[in-house]
Amino acid sequence: MNPLLQIDITTVWFLAGLALASVVLVYLLYLLRFHRFGVVAVVVALLVVNAGAWTNGYYDYFRDLGFVLGEEPGDEVALDDLLRRTAVPDQGVISPVPVPATTSGFDAREAVVWVPPAWFARPRPELPVVVLLHGTPGSPQDWTDGGRADDTANAFAAAHGGRAPILVMPDINGSLDGDTECVDGPAGKVETYLTDDVVRYVHETFRTAEPGRAWAVAGLSEGGSCAIMLALRHPTLFGSFGDYAGLAGPRSGETNDDTASAVAQLFGGSQQAFEAHEPSAILAAQRFPDTGGWFEVGSVDAQPMAATTELVPIARRAGITVCEKVVDGGGHDFDVFSAAFADSLPWLAGRTGAFPPGPCSGG
Repeated sequence: MNPLLQIDITTVWFLAGLALASVVLVYLLYLLRFHRFGVVAVVVALLVVNAGAWTNGYYDYFRDLGFVLGEEPGDEVALDDLLRRTAVPDQGVISPVPVPATTSGFDAREAVVWVPPAWFARPRPELPVVVLLHGTPGSPQDWTDGGRADDTANAFAAAHGGRAPILVMPDINGSLDGDTECVDGPAGKVETYLTDDVVRYVHETFRTAEPGRAWAVAGLSEGGSCAIMLALRHPTLFGSFGDYAGLAGPRSGETNDDTASAVAQLFGGSQQAFEAHEPSAILAAQRFPDTGGWFEVGSVDAQPMAATTELVPIARRAGITVCEKVVDGGGHDFDVFSAAFADSLPWLAGRTGAFPPGPCSGG
């Protein structure tokens, strides 16, 4: 990326700068005796821009000017080109991947896949996989933008002779503001898409290690709730999970206690279907001695913090090997999400059996 586009974009820059620009433009329009409707339109537009700036400041999403301007990563190539390459690069490579929804029929956006330098060797190694799930609002690219998962994976690969898990970042919502909670519901058969279509296609296309111990699923916010739910419902596909600031389970709202809306909106009014996807209910009924789970959350992120406090002891009682980290002063933003993946990657990779055991701590 061009160094000029890596200028830090801070909350102060967005809020103070854009607020000042708003005042100046409105004043100029007034001096020019611009039509009143035009003044109102400009003011509304600037307020919308300022609201977006505030949202960015809160979530710490666009961290530099390159992301704001939509510059594509320099190491992104088309899937056909990726599959033809034989030269081993210095760093991993990103590719947009249209995963066919053969079984589910889910109308998904393109996934994003990152492969490490070692993947290009011949014969191709059977590498483990970490599936990374985004939140809402969001998209698969969130993990390579605000989440900077590729940077984290490149650093890991550099420390392990070019080897690292393949990162798979699929779509879980079908749109920017969708919220499927990764279940087979009114918005589509998303659980089937993730556990059937995505797993099979990635395994066959990238010649990965077999699903199971060598695969992990992790996610941020909504994706965190999805990760633990999918790992518990499909332990033969995922040996480990990472829950980064997720709620206690599938929810249509923003609180752990609002289960009624989830039952109605996600499961067609079926309490039985809801409980079959609720991590606390699953953990109370089954044991998972071969599963590992990493929980990371900001201390001031109230609802996810409450979910972590509830789920960690239950998971341990169910036989899960648990790592827990609370980020002091951390909120619900990409500062926490990106750090959580960086903290947990060595541990998740170690659990696949393909790398040395990683520490059960972020530092």
